[in-house]
Amino acid sequence: MCLDAGVASQNLPPVLTSPRARALGLCALPVLALFAVAAFVPLPFTLESPGRTADTLGEYNGAQVLTITGAPLRETSGQLRVVTVEATPPQQRNSLWDALAAWADPERAVLPTEEVFPQSDPAKANQVTLQQMTQSQDSAALAALGYLHLSPDQVKVMVDLGDIGGPSGGQMLALGIIDKIAGNGRGGDLTGGRNVAGTGTIDADGRVGQVGGIPLKTRAAKQAGATVFLLPRSECAQGKVNTPDGLQLIPVDTLSDSVAALEALDSGGAVPHC
Repeated sequence: MCLDAGVASQNLPPVLTSPRARALGLCALPVLALFAVAAFVPLPFTLESPGRTADTLGEYNGAQVLTITGAPLRETSGQLRVVTVEATPPQQRNSLWDALAAWADPERAVLPTEEVFPQSDPAKANQVTLQQMTQSQDSAALAALGYLHLSPDQVKVMVDLGDIGGPSGGQMLALGIIDKIAGNGRGGDLTGGRNVAGTGTIDADGRVGQVGGIPLKTRAAKQAGATVFLLPRSECAQGKVNTPDGLQLIPVDTLSDSVAALEALDSGGAVPHC
């Protein structure tokens, strides 16, 4: 059906034909266009999600995580898991839509790429994380052997975590070494047969340091079946963000704290909590 133009215009709502409405419509067009472009332009953000885990008492990717010589070893039960966070590679630029979707997802996080990867070169970033893991392994061995009053000249520890990098596995590696050599000191397992996960750097003196990414790591732990999560005391507030149901948070400052907390958990004693 054809309508007379004059009649049609007279029947339209006044707001659509007013000069102000036309002006607003014209101004809105470039704004909408700018938003549409921004939604697909790559942004310098990295998206993170819960990553892989590795049991320090067992194997990872077909290789024994801890190989210890120079001391008698014991059979262990339970698990002591290193947890990780997966991040999009530094060369990947995510769009505004990607970032908004991740912000709304409790299992993902959005961080500036330069904060996650200070080295913009992917190869260099990977090299740095592997160097950090090597240093962490050395510190974990020294801390564990120091706790057990064993000489690093007689007892040698080799760690194989494949392509897992970064320093945050130190605490769990040290606990794995202690459990394999001495357990709880009374013939039992340090884990009490539990699936224990955790995170935290460690220095040669056994001090546990903060690492970041705790809310994602607790989810990685839960996905791996852990019921206990050891974390640096200074990151308790982060640990309580979206904590998975059934995962007990235990804050620690030192390796001795970690051992004592696991022993208390097994004996029914008082266990620190966030």
